[in-house]
Amino acid sequence: HGPTRARSALCGEGVRMPSDEAAASGPGHPDDGELGRLRADLRESREHLDATGEILTALGRSAADLQGVLGTVVASARRLCGADAALVSLLEEGTFRVAVESGVSDDYLDYIREKPLVADRASLAGRVALDRRAQQIADVLADPEYGRPDIQRVGGFRTALGVPMIVEAEVVGVLSLWRSEVDPFSERAIQLVSTFAAQAAIAIRNVDLVRDLRARTTELADKVGQLEALREIGHVVNSSLDLDEVLTTIVTHAVQLTGTDGGSLLELDTASQAFRIRAAFGTTAELLQRLGATHISLDNSLVGRACLEGQPQMEEDLETAVLDPHLAQLRSAGWRSVLAVPMQHEAEIVGALVVRRRSPGGFSEEIPELLQTFAGQSALAIVNARLFGELQRRTGELDVASRHKSEFLASMSHELRTPLNAVIGFSEVLLERMFGDINDRQEDYLRDILASGRHLLELLNDILDLSKVEAGRMELDPSQFSVRESLDQSLAQVRERAAAHAIELDLEVAPDVGEVTTDELRFRQVVLNLLSNAVKFSRDGGQVSVRAAMEGDELCIAVSDTGVGIDPADSERIFESFQQAGRARERTEGTGLGLTLCRRIVALFGGRMWLDSELGRGSTFSFTVPLTESRADRPRAGQLPDQAPLVVVVEDDRRSLDLVTLYLEGAGVRVVAAHDGLQGLAAVRDHQPVAVVLDIRLPGMDGWRVLEALKSDPATAAAPVVVVTMLDERPQAVALGAAEYLVKPVGRDDVLAALQRVGALPSRPVRAGAERGETA
Repeated sequence: HGPTRARSALCGEGVRMPSDEAAASGPGHPDDGELGRLRADLRESREHLDATGEILTALGRSAADLQGVLGTVVASARRLCGADAALVSLLEEGTFRVAVESGVSDDYLDYIREKPLVADRASLAGRVALDRRAQQIADVLADPEYGRPDIQRVGGFRTALGVPMIVEAEVVGVLSLWRSEVDPFSERAIQLVSTFAAQAAIAIRNVDLVRDLRARTTELADKVGQLEALREIGHVVNSSLDLDEVLTTIVTHAVQLTGTDGGSLLELDTASQAFRIRAAFGTTAELLQRLGATHISLDNSLVGRACLEGQPQMEEDLETAVLDPHLAQLRSAGWRSVLAVPMQHEAEIVGALVVRRRSPGGFSEEIPELLQTFAGQSALAIVNARLFGELQRRTGELDVASRHKSEFLASMSHELRTPLNAVIGFSEVLLERMFGDINDRQEDYLRDILASGRHLLELLNDILDLSKVEAGRMELDPSQFSVRESLDQSLAQVRERAAAHAIELDLEVAPDVGEVTTDELRFRQVVLNLLSNAVKFSRDGGQVSVRAAMEGDELCIAVSDTGVGIDPADSERIFESFQQAGRARERTEGTGLGLTLCRRIVALFGGRMWLDSELGRGSTFSFTVPLTESRADRPRAGQLPDQAPLVVVVEDDRRSLDLVTLYLEGAGVRVVAAHDGLQGLAAVRDHQPVAVVLDIRLPGMDGWRVLEALKSDPATAAAPVVVVTMLDERPQAVALGAAEYLVKPVGRDDVLAALQRVGALPSRPVRAGAERGETA
């Protein structure tokens, strides 16, 4: 059983056998002949298995080594089939390209590169690809359909076999075998080559899969890098008021992620319609200085064209481009290619983001798409900075106006109080007839003068008090006093007027109500104002009741009347300045400021004021005063270890404050509570907390002014601020420097997660749900 025996079985008849095989199968030895044939078949099968094993081994070594696998396939097919040459031709867009060959001359390879085969019926490979099945031509010269005699002359083949390589129903190539003599391949050889072609197709499929996997992996890594860069940029945009820092971070990431060599960010000056460099990366100081002195116009520059058309613009080679002043400076500094992406905000041109390379060439489609995201972040940062600057300017103007208003009101009230005192005093003297008798008509006029003077004095006092509250300059003088005694004294002041209209006064103080610590003068001012209104708007013969009771850790005072009532739609408007909200009757005297001032004073106490009313059935005004601490008291941290993190919570609503305090103390955080803006600022300066939880709707100094003051003061700017409010004004909060923004209602996990995101608390597993559904 020699080598040629295998070829005989695979390749057809007419092959000479060696002498030992001839002897073994000679006359007289029939059994030996059969045994020799079986041995030849066995060795042939072993060779097939060995060849298949080699191919599989090549596949197993590296799924990406296509050349190695195809080389093994070609070499095995040529050897086992006794071919003079073998090659794998890959089909690419209708044309064949030789990928691997064995026994093929260099002349043939050179020729086939110049005049490649195509997928038509002129060549065997073309027929195999079109028919999608194995075929052979016993003699190329005798085949009338064969249309590439030039290929045959260069290659020198006569018999040719071709087998398709199919991947997912698509022909990707052809495995071809040649013989230089007319010697057809057997069916068994065709089957073997078909097996090899299938294995070659598997190798191609594996390479495609590996290539796709690597491409996906690379793409995923790029996306992860982009997302990480965007996250960092978003954090900088949201946490920093330093625009140069934000823009430098953006342009740095833009250059690094696009694989370019440098970049810059240009802002449009709307007044001059020209761009100026705001940030750069990979750019020399000398070039930046020259660019700063260059007029980069919106009308005649690459960046201007990008902004006007709203589409990225590029120059692939500055050596051959028509240069504007900006590009001319770049070319002189050695830059060769440029891409400009417009920065827009709500159809308004903000500027342009530019990346550059020191080598010529275009930019892939992915780069402009990525840069447009960065450009959007840049535009947002610039717009926020502009808004913040405008807000600072307006705030400064408001502060000046508020100061002038307060100064004017104080001056006016003091200047007017002196003549009013004279008017009131002399009216009283004349009414007492100290200088002689007066007639009835004179007495009526004098009483009108006295009433008008007292009303005007009350108005001046209310205006002055209200201006103090709004300016944050009203200071409380807390003391401990009896609630019952204070209410009795307030009732005594309206008893005469109530009796004149047959209005009954009633006081009910719960047994557990004792003393309270707050400003007694302001407390009585609020109660007296509510009592005066109740008497004023009650019908003759009606009733005014005062109730004092404990609600948790708060004292609640309620003043009820049997008057005309107030439309529920006006229940908030009644607390606005100069409003009486439809409670018109014949006696409508009053300043219209009393309820406004009362609510502000109660807020300074740390309490709330509200109205319950029904038209025609009277009204009840209620307010609370916290017993645990007065608004004038300095806030204190809870009973937790000194090393526990400390958070200042600035919140005027008691229930929200209690819930947030419970959330934080349950997480091991010390809490300092502040009920208004001024107290909150003082607490942050005194305690240097790890974070500040800030409400916006605060009495006196609102949260916006608190946030601005915190971020403008170096002593407090480092503390991250988490805004928790009913208002949905995230952009304004971010522009002022808030690190996080939560809209009420919020739960425990919302608050703790926000503090973790700003770095105030360590990350920890979140407790399962807000199991009680508590929200602040």
